Amino acid sequence: MELRHLRYVIAIAEEGTVTRAAARLRMQQPPLSQQLRDLERELGFPLFDRSRKGVEPTAAGAVFLDEARGVLAQAQRAKDRAVQAAAGFDGTLAIGFTSSAAMGRIAPEMIAAYQALYPRVRLTFSDGNAGTLTQAVLQSTLDLALVRTPVLSVPEICCDKLLHEPLLVALSSSHPLARDASRRQRSLNLRALADEPFILVRRPGAPGMYANFVAACQAAGFVPRIAHEVESMLTNLLLVAAGVGLTVVPASMRGMHGELITYFRLRSPTQLSAPMTLLSRHDTRNPTVGNFLALAKKKLTR
Repeated sequence: MELRHLRYVIAIAEEGTVTRAAARLRMQQPPLSQQLRDLERELGFPLFDRSRKGVEPTAAGAVFLDEARGVLAQAQRAKDRAVQAAAGFDGTLAIGFTSSAAMGRIAPEMIAAYQALYPRVRLTFSDGNAGTLTQAVLQSTLDLALVRTPVLSVPEICCDKLLHEPLLVALSSSHPLARDASRRQRSLNLRALADEPFILVRRPGAPGMYANFVAACQAAGFVPRIAHEVESMLTNLLLVAAGVGLTVVPASMRGMHGELITYFRLRSPTQLSAPMTLLSRHDTRNPTVGNFLALAKKKLTR
């Protein structure tokens, strides 16, 4: 028994005659009659009572007809969902974020826009540092990861730079530099921070921004005094607010602990910026990934 046999039975029942059913199915009447007889022989009972006026479903035929309609409806739903999944309108999408990436406007804006366009895609979220998220994308436990700077350069990983934003220095509002600078300007010379204790995200988590900042300090003529290394930029700012030291963060994190921390632009020999990078696998077979990437690039090029 095949799906076409179910369509034959439905057409015959709805048309009331094999002749009209054959015309509807765009086939000849004798082959359709033969297909019906073969199906009834396979089932072991008649599906229709024949008369000069046409055909009527038997009791068994009525049950078969009802089930046939259900089977064809389910088959159509399966086809429709498969089409939607192939186009990325249905399915799943696992996204990871670093804490600093999640603090900017772009992450919530992209998620909101994506959900509006693809409401049937089930989203799951994770957080972590750039190292763990990159490994998760590499191992395909995450489809996408939004990080600042990639920590791996491997052919499997695609790195789409979405934007760059300034890197700011954050210091306790009670710090003498904050009190002095706030009266005159909203920027600090990097060289003026040579003797300050810095709190930075540990090297395995964010080597790109860490290395760039250290290189900028060296270009300014000093090696930064790193007092503490922590797991996330949110911890950085907690310790800055407590007066433990200074740190550098992307501009989108300005305002965290606003009364306790003062943020300044940095003047340095080299330009310091914080990128936003979307990681994915080149060989992903998940159509939802391509749709998210396309949406992210479209929003940022408006």
